[in-house]
Amino acid sequence: MDPTIAILILCISFTLLIVLRFPISLALAGSSLLTLLYLKVPLATVGQTMIQGMNSYSLLTIPFFILAGQIMSEGQMALRLINLAQVLVGGIRGGLAMVNCVACMFFGNISGSAIADVSSIGSVMIPMMKKKGYDTDYAVGVTVSAAIQGVVVPPSHNLVLYSLAAGGGISIASLFLAGIVPGLILCVSLMVTSYIIAIKRGYTKSEAVPMRDIPKIVRDGLLSLLTAVIILGGIFTGWFTATESGALACLYAFILTFLVYRDIPLSRMWVILKRTFRTVAMVLFLIAASATFSYVLAFLKVPGMLTDWMLGITDSPIVILLIINVLLLLLGAPMDMAPLILIMTPILLPVVTALGMDPVHFGIIMMLNLGMGLLTPPVGTVLFVGSAIGNISISEGTKAMMPFFYVMCVVLMILTYIPGLVMWLPNLMK
Repeated sequence: MDPTIAILILCISFTLLIVLRFPISLALAGSSLLTLLYLKVPLATVGQTMIQGMNSYSLLTIPFFILAGQIMSEGQMALRLINLAQVLVGGIRGGLAMVNCVACMFFGNISGSAIADVSSIGSVMIPMMKKKGYDTDYAVGVTVSAAIQGVVVPPSHNLVLYSLAAGGGISIASLFLAGIVPGLILCVSLMVTSYIIAIKRGYTKSEAVPMRDIPKIVRDGLLSLLTAVIILGGIFTGWFTATESGALACLYAFILTFLVYRDIPLSRMWVILKRTFRTVAMVLFLIAASATFSYVLAFLKVPGMLTDWMLGITDSPIVILLIINVLLLLLGAPMDMAPLILIMTPILLPVVTALGMDPVHFGIIMMLNLGMGLLTPPVGTVLFVGSAIGNISISEGTKAMMPFFYVMCVVLMILTYIPGLVMWLPNLMK
């Protein structure tokens, strides 16, 4: 069988199924199946690779992280974190935009999801900013851009997906450590941008938080952030595995939401569980289908061919990394983040490791890169959710988001070419 024809069958069938609006998981499984039929590989291989792709203890981390985030999102956690951010940065000119950035970073520490970020924080902050005289498009632009922090700052379940897609040999703890400094750099960059725009548009300072309310706000905010402390502290100290930390975080989130604050009735737990099971089922099937797709790629030696091709164009790591960043930004526009992590990691990881790049460093670069894809049409799920909350058109939301997008591109380049910013903490903890 001709490998070139097999590669064409894989790529064309996958693209065609995507164009026909098949779910990405079915497109991955279908294109893999057609290619294996051409290669006359026993079809039992499909079932074996799908099961093997899900047969990982580390995979249990994802359901626990998702459940903890769902519980916290259902309650009033977002409002408590917004109030904490208001105490910290609310008194600066255009401070509500900065509150938005900090609150999204805090909530990202809990949910690990950009969609959860924009849904929870945006539903509070966008109406609040509009009420205080901020333009609606600006409120949406700040919110959707700040929500991207959730895919970089730990505990991002996308980093767990990356570790699994890389074969499970990359430490989740190292990936979480590597996301801390880039997350802070991204937050500060977005805050500076929002401050400059606030001055340009003439926005004023927010009202100061009354001194008598500050102790309660700080206490409630820190109790909410303790979820992230449990997850990260347990992993970094070695007391718990990532999976065990996720389970403890679920227990803590349940106690805080249902028993301490009593934000919602216990009957809502069934709704939360159904929503979590639905999400987890989609993620697991996607992982299984991606495992088969990755098997076909490896069988056809596509990663090695791509590595040789790129190194044949130029031997400059600067140029190759620039090409990879542009490629991921372009792919992030029409495709969602999770499937791209599962598809592109086995393809691109051999390329960057051949250049001497640390896989942990590349993981953070990929997260930010594909996270930015959540802001760009035609998929742009974070942009769509934010625009829907603000009740503005996608074009208005895109225009308002662009100044922040440009800043994120600059941050992406800085993190790509200055690896010490990403690898400092992981190397320190070795």
